[in-house]
Amino acid sequence: MRDTLRINEIYLSLQGESTWAGLPCIFIRLTGCPLRCSYCDTAYAFKEGVSRTYHEVMAEVQRLAAPYGCSASMIKLPLVELTGGEPLAQAAVLPLMTGLCDAGFTVLLETSGAIDISAVDRRVHRIMDIKCPSSGESGRNRLENIQHLRPSDEIKFVIATREDYDWAKEFLEAYKLEKICPVLFSWATPLAPAQQDPSLKPFPESHRRLGQRELAELIIADRLPVRFQTQLHKILWPPEQRGV
Repeated sequence: MRDTLRINEIYLSLQGESTWAGLPCIFIRLTGCPLRCSYCDTAYAFKEGVSRTYHEVMAEVQRLAAPYGCSASMIKLPLVELTGGEPLAQAAVLPLMTGLCDAGFTVLLETSGAIDISAVDRRVHRIMDIKCPSSGESGRNRLENIQHLRPSDEIKFVIATREDYDWAKEFLEAYKLEKICPVLFSWATPLAPAQQDPSLKPFPESHRRLGQRELAELIIADRLPVRFQTQLHKILWPPEQRGV
């Protein structure tokens, strides 16, 4: 049924990434993803989940948001983010995002960039990945999505290696991405042993891993018009902990 989604988890935490980092946020993690990035830290969401109706999901979000009321700007807090897995792999996520916007929430979508984003409600802030080489999925980047991005969206490069950095720098220049919307260079936190799912693409042995300080210093040295990003939730909690 179109109004049913397969949901891995719904929880309240702090937004750990993007320009919204640090704000209270309700996360709706959907099950399933067509990609298998080498650094994926949510492989448990590939298959784990239960079917929930549109109304059940909306009710859970309203329950978690109830103590916050409305801010002075009349936007409900906390934020709501659709993540995964890959949320756009389920068609029923589109009316869910529209319903959340209609209810007054600020809605974020975390998407791999491998699926068409053009049908997403214009009120949603789309945080779209451009997959770098070490992910093993750079061939899945849907370049047509770039033309649909707006200033309210964000582009994220997850960077694990020096090769990723050089590739991302060239991509940034080629498409003048900083003129479209904020661009994030996000350091790829190494996976804990429990996160190393066998279905993930192998990490390229020829690549040289970057530390987060080295990534920050490269951005400074090259004067790149990007925002360095680390994953706040992995500083506050163990990297393999769920529901944060």
